[in-house]
Amino acid sequence: MRTGRLRTVHPVLWAGWAALAAGAVLCVLGWYGVSGERFAERQLPYLASCTVPGAALIVAGAVLLTHGRNALAAARVEELYGLLVAAEPADSEEPGQPASAPLAVSGNLLMVPGGTLWHRADCPLVSGKVEAVPVDSKLVASGELGPCPICEPTEETD
Repeated sequence: MRTGRLRTVHPVLWAGWAALAAGAVLCVLGWYGVSGERFAERQLPYLASCTVPGAALIVAGAVLLTHGRNALAAARVEELYGLLVAAEPADSEEPGQPASAPLAVSGNLLMVPGGTLWHRADCPLVSGKVEAVPVDSKLVASGELGPCPICEPTEETD
């Protein structure tokens, strides 16, 4: 699912790069022309015709690149949001069930080594992970691990 905005961003980025390149070429030409003249009155035409427009093109190119990258990022966020909204839950909720029911209800507690949370065994964050190990009750009691906000485990289920 690609949005039309992605196609319109690329010309802006190309225009930005072209403006930066043209500005750099003009600045180099202006510098070269100024460096070959000894008197200030002979240097001014190079400044006015090459260096100042070159600097303006560099600024314009930077603005175009920034705008193009921001528009590209915004288009990607819109695309991801569209994918997120389009995804429907696998189970349709029944009218009698509360919407805030936990996703996992198993009594076995697991953790991932190096992690900061403890989970129920059927929590979507650890289910199917071979590296998940049973939780040591000492870690839970010491406060080193916190409960998972997804499956909402309790210490009594250990």
